[in-house]
Amino acid sequence: TNNELKKAQQSLDSDESYEGMSEASFKDAVVFDGSSQKKNGSVAQENGIRKHRYCSIPAPRSSCRELSKITMPIAFNEPLSFLQRITEYMDHTYLINRACSLPDSIERMQAVAAFAVSAVASQWDRTGKPFNPLLGETFELTREDQGFRLISEQVSHHPPVSAFHAESLVGDFVFHGSIYPKLKFWGKSVEAEPKGIITLELLKHNEAYTWSNPYCCVHNIILGKLWIEQYGTVEIVNHSTGDKCVMNFKPCGMFGKELHRVEGYIQDKSKKKHCVIYGKWTECMWSVDPQAYEAHKKSERRGDNKKQKNEEQEGAENDDADDMPDVQETVSVVPGSTLLWRIDARPPQSAEMYNFTHFAMSLNELQPGMEAFLAPTDCRFRPDIRAMENGKMDEASKEKERLEEKQRASRKERAKNEEEWTTRWFQMGTNPYTNSQGWLYSGGYFNRKYQHMPEIY
Repeated sequence: TNNELKKAQQSLDSDESYEGMSEASFKDAVVFDGSSQKKNGSVAQENGIRKHRYCSIPAPRSSCRELSKITMPIAFNEPLSFLQRITEYMDHTYLINRACSLPDSIERMQAVAAFAVSAVASQWDRTGKPFNPLLGETFELTREDQGFRLISEQVSHHPPVSAFHAESLVGDFVFHGSIYPKLKFWGKSVEAEPKGIITLELLKHNEAYTWSNPYCCVHNIILGKLWIEQYGTVEIVNHSTGDKCVMNFKPCGMFGKELHRVEGYIQDKSKKKHCVIYGKWTECMWSVDPQAYEAHKKSERRGDNKKQKNEEQEGAENDDADDMPDVQETVSVVPGSTLLWRIDARPPQSAEMYNFTHFAMSLNELQPGMEAFLAPTDCRFRPDIRAMENGKMDEASKEKERLEEKQRASRKERAKNEEEWTTRWFQMGTNPYTNSQGWLYSGGYFNRKYQHMPEIY
């Protein structure tokens, strides 16, 4: 009905945490990292390392998506907080570990660029909206199998800002940033403008890399099949060497030829181009000599010109919905290219479970004994997300409304008493590499001293 559509639009307008949505085509591909490292931590480890829920969540999406029976805002969600969604940046941590092990700065930049692409690739077809974090909400994750631990906190509600800090368990790297996407509603689509700088420090090399994510657009939010594209320029700077990687995430174009494609180059401080990197953010990334790439592109263009007239005759307009273009052939590999990264296949039940990856399946798992050491603000304790994960949609909707009302009441009480909200684990400071203001980890979370924490649930 018109009222339902209006509610849907209002829900999307008011929910400012729709960043990080991305897509990927899933062939029977596996990540090859050229070493004996485990791929993505998706293989359950022995030797005392904790195993993680990895192939499913308690209830499938298909049992709880009949829109006529569900409160509209809940119908757009997936059972994760935005703090958990940004944790998915760490899905391909092995690429950071690879960068740490490489002696050459250009090769390290290749690995960092592959990581930056992989960080937005693990959420192909993830059209469900993560829950807005409550002010003061936190999420922690320790993965011994991937060699990192992470803490994140919702440090602001208006505007919504999520800060995160991840570090190597053996002291190799620190990865941190604060994310505050800005949404624009375009009638049939929603565009998320990336706000916030991401910083990766390779400590043994005394290097720091910074970049921002590409734009993300969700099409057909009112009518038709939801689909996602990412576009814009991502520039990665090595502040120690002056090396730079510039990547262009291409919009799909008139006939979808550029859908998912990424193309860029790596240059040193004297602006000499050392390599071209190319591929799809949904599939794989390759590196090759610039001259070989240009010769290959010229050959491709000659072949494309012969097809163009036929394709122009087949094009058609559709005013009701922006149909997703057909996915074109997989990446055409230039002879002499080196594979930097290839995406993993998804769990068999992924389509019925919000299109989650193996990594995403594990994020809201509350294992026995966790209650004893997690902070009480950890979003694994959120009753609305837990109810949705278990397929209890009416309960999830009621709990979501209760938590939002509790947050509004707390905000009014602070205003009445002229009190300012105080963040617990992050403080506003200056990024020493970009001189921009951002939220920096102030330390202490893993000391497990959680007295006087706010009761947000």
